[in-house]
Amino acid sequence: MTKRSGTIALSIVTAFGVAASLATPAAAENPNNSQKMRKAVTLEAVTEHLEQFQAIADANDGNRGAGTSGYEASAQYVEQTLQAAGYETERQYFTFTYQETLADSLTEVSPEARDIEHVPMSYSPDTPEGGITADLATPTVATGCDASEYAGADVAGKIVLVSRGVCSFGQKSLAAAEAGAAAAVIYNNTDGVLNGTLGEPSDGYVPTAGITQAEGQTLLSKLAAGPVVLNFTLQQLIEERETFNILAETATGRDDNVVMLGAHLDGAYEGPGISDNATGSAALLETAVQLAKVNKLNNKVRFAFWGAEELGLLGATHYVNDLVENNPTELDNIATYLNFDMVGSPNYIIGVYDADQSTYEAPVEVPEGSIATEAIFTDYFDSIGQPWVDTEFSGRSDYQPFIENGVASSGLFTGADDIKTEEEVAMFGGTAGIQHDPNYHTAADDINNYSPEAMDINSDAIAHAAITLAQDTSSINGVESNGKSGKPKKQVAPQAPEGQAAA
Repeated sequence: MTKRSGTIALSIVTAFGVAASLATPAAAENPNNSQKMRKAVTLEAVTEHLEQFQAIADANDGNRGAGTSGYEASAQYVEQTLQAAGYETERQYFTFTYQETLADSLTEVSPEARDIEHVPMSYSPDTPEGGITADLATPTVATGCDASEYAGADVAGKIVLVSRGVCSFGQKSLAAAEAGAAAAVIYNNTDGVLNGTLGEPSDGYVPTAGITQAEGQTLLSKLAAGPVVLNFTLQQLIEERETFNILAETATGRDDNVVMLGAHLDGAYEGPGISDNATGSAALLETAVQLAKVNKLNNKVRFAFWGAEELGLLGATHYVNDLVENNPTELDNIATYLNFDMVGSPNYIIGVYDADQSTYEAPVEVPEGSIATEAIFTDYFDSIGQPWVDTEFSGRSDYQPFIENGVASSGLFTGADDIKTEEEVAMFGGTAGIQHDPNYHTAADDINNYSPEAMDINSDAIAHAAITLAQDTSSINGVESNGKSGKPKKQVAPQAPEGQAAA
């Protein structure tokens, strides 16, 4: 690890040809309260980070996905920026299964010859060379989650058409295989393209792809009128690769009451990954830079830039599992974890994870302290008159392994593939009837695919939360800023499984 400090300006060119102008913090600055920190974390600086991530993608085959040169260059930029601000940085390595699509098509052979818009599921196995040509069929129950939902259905050797919902995509693929199907096509249960993951590699899957709700309904209508024949072709490069998380923490503050903030650094392989998730990375990075200027913090703040989130929350899960297995006391020392995955969506909402379940019943157990962590954001937004809405506390991003192991959590989210409502337009502007991010997981997720307004709002909120909790977590876990502790010890749950659904 390397530590750099002082007042010199650094001009850095990464190994992949991207220049970054970095400056170390001025000693006189001390943004030690919310107002000062929010002023210090400027939209201009955050935007500069976004532009650097775009330049990195441009120089590296158009993406920043895990295991690629674009991810390595992104990591170097983050590390150099943090080191210039005075942090020591650490890479935490882990392995993952890398997939690259070499050939991919889904076509209707009859009754109409046409291409079908689709996205292969991550970790889907290949079809035989030349693809699978077979009749289309459906399970007895549309969701096709287990053997009971295939009872009486003739799907052997066929391509099954299954609805999203109730269970994971991996369960659907396994159930289709057990029923004898040759492949599975899963249609969305809301508007928009279905871009999903089977969670982790398995020999039990059949080749699986996602399609839109509209395509699903079209195929169902044709099937009701007579036989439908599809061809699904998928050939991929699949190999084990190594990637890593980047970790850094403040030099001051008690290390038995750590505030942790994280954002995933990798993007989807389809494009530069600016909305998802250079926005979260950029806001987190600038918050870290400015927090380093505070001369005294009561609690350490640890920053995590996660790898391989897009492949199933792999980086965050590896981090938590490693603590569970090797250092459970350190996991217990994390007072709360704040997650920032997509905080500048172009058709945005200002969403806060609904830990108190005031709008959405959580499909997961909500750890103690999460409601108070949520209130750090909601009370701040209320204090400045900023509208906000609840977003489901679902574990759909890197906070999942934390909450599975009893760590209080919250975070911000501006929307992905959900459709914006008229009510949301009244609160935040934008366009009803289309996705919060119309370019989610596509090649068009570039520097033009984010909202500066949302970035400005959420960067301030992240800055506020960071400095507020760095000084006092008593509302969350009873630890007072004077050092007295009524901190309840968390019970460490069994190790979280790697390979969960990702945003």
